[in-house]
Amino acid sequence: MTAPHRAALDAHYVVHLPEPDDFAFWRDAARQLMQRGVMPDRVAWVEPGGTASLFSHGNTHLPRPAAEAEPVRASKAFISMAKNAALHSDPERFALLYRLLWRLQLNPRLLEDKADNDVRRLAELDREVRRDSHKMHAFVRFRMVEEDSGEPHYVAWFEPDHHILRANAGFFVRRFANMRWSILTPRGCLHWDGEVLRESPPARKSDAPQGDPAEDLWRTYYASTFNPARLKVGAMLKEMPRKYWKNLPEAALIPELIAGAQAREAAMVELGTLEFDAKPETLAAIDKAIHACRKCPIGSLENQAVMGEGPQNAALMIIGEQPGDQEDLAGRPFVGPAGQVLNAALEQAGIDRSAAYLTNAVKHFKYTPQGKRRLHQTPTSREIDICRWWQEAERGIVRPKLVLALGASAARSLLGKTVSVTKTRGQPIELEDGSELWLTVHPSYLLRLDGSARAEQERLFAADLSAVKARLAQLTP
Repeated sequence: MTAPHRAALDAHYVVHLPEPDDFAFWRDAARQLMQRGVMPDRVAWVEPGGTASLFSHGNTHLPRPAAEAEPVRASKAFISMAKNAALHSDPERFALLYRLLWRLQLNPRLLEDKADNDVRRLAELDREVRRDSHKMHAFVRFRMVEEDSGEPHYVAWFEPDHHILRANAGFFVRRFANMRWSILTPRGCLHWDGEVLRESPPARKSDAPQGDPAEDLWRTYYASTFNPARLKVGAMLKEMPRKYWKNLPEAALIPELIAGAQAREAAMVELGTLEFDAKPETLAAIDKAIHACRKCPIGSLENQAVMGEGPQNAALMIIGEQPGDQEDLAGRPFVGPAGQVLNAALEQAGIDRSAAYLTNAVKHFKYTPQGKRRLHQTPTSREIDICRWWQEAERGIVRPKLVLALGASAARSLLGKTVSVTKTRGQPIELEDGSELWLTVHPSYLLRLDGSARAEQERLFAADLSAVKARLAQLTP
């Protein structure tokens, strides 16, 4: 090792970033330091306004890479997450990124270790920045002001948690290309005149207009589209935290709409929207009826009802939550990724799927459209309870000896109440018709896990199915 190279290894460095969101500058500096073998604990990363408390006399001139230095390698996954994490407000984010980059040279598969503290923290920063960007897209509200020339100019105030302003400029330029607009924030401002995007220093909320005549029209529209039957206050607050309400004209209506939601839902029920005819007496009649059912909002989506399948006299009935995207397209239950997991587990347990009757607690696919994709949405308790009519009709015809419920939604459909699957699994429950109910997790739950957590849950799932197999043998000698 040459003397200059050894000196670079032993020195301490202070890197002053020109902007708090300058990932490209960090990347170039990190590459130089890495190629000179400068360890993470010898580098202090300082954003504008910060101080190098770690090293008071650190070298601010980066060393030149050694001629024989190896190239610095990083996966696309790391680069993608690092770009987002660099926008976070955590002052330690750049040190974290350099430390991870250093470790990735020794272990290229480091990001697969979800239990690693650095990996977990990177995922947290990435997730929080993406969430902040989503909030900016959703909750920026422009208010019109009139310029001296008489031209309309639209101004919005937003308070981001992180340094996301520049990263999201393109979204607003594309979406409001024909408007003259400004987005004011305490971290900086963006201005678009229809051709050129420019920046300006941070603003105060008092710099933004407080309202315009169009807001009354928007509030009327918002109130008219509010659906009390689909209200989930917890989910709403998670998606639209109260901190954003002060900037949303419709937010003033929310407390009153929530307060009246239960009364409005009761009125909907009173009007007979949940009345059913007599239960169908054949599986074919159920199939026809569920395709015509519009008793809850799910049935009004662009989807098709998915009927259960299997022998009419099956001893085992397996009930899942609802059809997924692939089940909706195929018109059959459990043909997607979760179905493949279930098939493999049933085969391992020695249970013949073709001898079981498979169906779902909810007969239509509930989703939210996102571009060309349809993102799964969990049915509400109300929707499960409404669709319970069809599940009971199927069970009354098949008359299984044992019913296996996959997940909490299926359990609610059978018991009429929400129970903890983890606390109830492995404990048979006698149903009113004399059949036995066994609970376990839905196979889609296993798909959301990885590593040791997935291995443990797969073991428990296999044990549940083995117990069902043994009990079936006792019930059907």
